[in-house]
Amino acid sequence: MRKTKVTFNNEKLRVSSDILRALAHPLRLKILKFIDNHSTIHVNKIYNTLNLEQSITSQHLRIMRNAGILHAEKNGKFVHYTIDYEIIERAELAINNFLNK
Repeated sequence: MRKTKVTFNNEKLRVSSDILRALAHPLRLKILKFIDNHSTIHVNKIYNTLNLEQSITSQHLRIMRNAGILHAEKNGKFVHYTIDYEIIERAELAINNFLNK
């Protein structure tokens, strides 16, 4: 039996876990696709168009924002959301590299 020393950078592991957890929910993926189709959009448009409760929408947006997937910018009384495509692309690349080995 081969003995391998397992070491992880705890901070990188935590960040990666947050990103993957944020992407691993069907409703969050639906919201991401909707934001992607509009480039930038405010929360009211998201929950009204997707027929979601405001509190549920805000909760999912917060999870994605905390994971770094979304950026929020307050403009007057509205908060506009945009996607951080670099984070999405890096997550996709890491997943594909892992699954192809």
